[in-house]
Amino acid sequence: MKTADLYIRVSTDEQADKGYSQRDQEERLRRHCSQNNFTVGNVIYEDHSAKSFNRPEWKKLLIELKKKGSKTNVILFTKWDRFSRNAGDAYQMISILSKLGVDLQAVEQPLDLSIPENKMMLAIYLAAPEVENDRRALNVFYGMRRAVKEGRVMGKAPFGYANKITENGKKYIAIKEPEATKMKWAFNELAKGIYASNSIRTKINESLRKGVSRTSFHIAIRNPIYCGKVFVPKHKDEEACFVESQHEPLISEELFDKVQEILDGKKRPQRPNTKITVQENFPLRGFLTCPNCGKTLTASASRGRNNRYYYYHCNSICGFRERAEIVNKVFEDGLMTLEMNAPVKKYLKKLLTENYNNFVNDPLKEKKKISDEIDTLNNKLSFARNKFLSEIIDDDEYLEIKRECKERISKLEEELNKSSLPQISNIDKLLEQALETLQNIGKHYQEGEIEIKRAIIGSIFPEKLEFDGKHYRTARINSVAYHIFQINNELDGVKKKRNDQNDHFSLNVVLSGFEPFSFSSEKINFLSPKSFVKISSSW
Repeated sequence: MKTADLYIRVSTDEQADKGYSQRDQEERLRRHCSQNNFTVGNVIYEDHSAKSFNRPEWKKLLIELKKKGSKTNVILFTKWDRFSRNAGDAYQMISILSKLGVDLQAVEQPLDLSIPENKMMLAIYLAAPEVENDRRALNVFYGMRRAVKEGRVMGKAPFGYANKITENGKKYIAIKEPEATKMKWAFNELAKGIYASNSIRTKINESLRKGVSRTSFHIAIRNPIYCGKVFVPKHKDEEACFVESQHEPLISEELFDKVQEILDGKKRPQRPNTKITVQENFPLRGFLTCPNCGKTLTASASRGRNNRYYYYHCNSICGFRERAEIVNKVFEDGLMTLEMNAPVKKYLKKLLTENYNNFVNDPLKEKKKISDEIDTLNNKLSFARNKFLSEIIDDDEYLEIKRECKERISKLEEELNKSSLPQISNIDKLLEQALETLQNIGKHYQEGEIEIKRAIIGSIFPEKLEFDGKHYRTARINSVAYHIFQINNELDGVKKKRNDQNDHFSLNVVLSGFEPFSFSSEKINFLSPKSFVKISSSW
């Protein structure tokens, strides 16, 4: 006597809760087993979609069938659409079960699959429910697309709105407070460009019981729903577009566009100058890394019996700790070795002045070149007009030449009207101030306020410094400072030999491309004077 497992599937939770469909299927399957002398094995109840075999109960059944102790000979179900609504997956599963020695049979659509002709009927039985599913899905898709074209928002309402249903069952979204007011405030703050989007999100969440996540907020501030626009995606020959929404907008379209420009980086906001608050005793805080674990060192003070003691230390378990007085003193001593003598200062000023003059003259040369090309095109157009009047060329040829010349002239005039970089009238004074600062960089550091000190550190050392208790090490020095102070070392006539222990700034990695300096402009012409003045003035 064969053992049959009964597979009973319903497609919705409603059918499973009411139970009539499952009871009806079980009754018919047990009647079939009684009439054909089948022993009923497992009875599997499934309330999952048949679009795939990724169903919880079916996967459990398949595991049982693969066991050696399985006694199941056949799996029974009422119709083939209870087994699958995907023809491709169904054929694959039939092949798997066939290798396990398990047959499949629909009691209301019986087929003997050992007969080749019956496979044609099997294809019909499997394809019919799949076609039904596809048609239903297509109808739903076109219905939702029509609703979107009419300005309705489908799916879950965005933050600041809530899903509602009218008395006749029509769904819509409505403003939800206080989230809506918070989103208005967020867009206004983003338009100012002062704070980052995540900082604004954090501020919103402080006053809400259930806040908005980082990802959801970033999606929300890009969503045109808030300005009363609904996006209709492209489909076949229909182009994508925006339509007016049926719901009430939170912000104006102008405000939304302004925020998008800031988020895209097309419009750079005027951010206020924010300063990092650092105590006078810790000018190197944030610039140092731990020699043991590589993490950034922090700083703090500890209270002794009579005084306060200041330390740079690591927060990790490595336990690195150094007195701030020692760390600051070694750094100051290192800066005092970075000097630039008067001849180098004079020569640098001369070269930078020449570079600046070339830098200013280049736009003037470019404008003259554009003007000459415009004159050439106008002459070409005039020559073509004369040929046309003399009937040497026909209408089409003349119109083509005219169109090409006009388009090119229009583009050149746009380039010509672009504002060029303004000339700095006091370039000599600015260069003198910048070079004076470089000539006494150590003194400026010692006498400067905490902001000046940190500006000097950040300008010379773009990467973190490592202090091992005696020496500083860094992977890279600012290219401006490196070249200038390297030039000074190479040009000194008399050099004092120094012990390696006094070399406070040693490079872990020697920069590629640096060659011994020779007295030529090519080695010094590494930066435009305008950029040089900008960097040096920050020191």
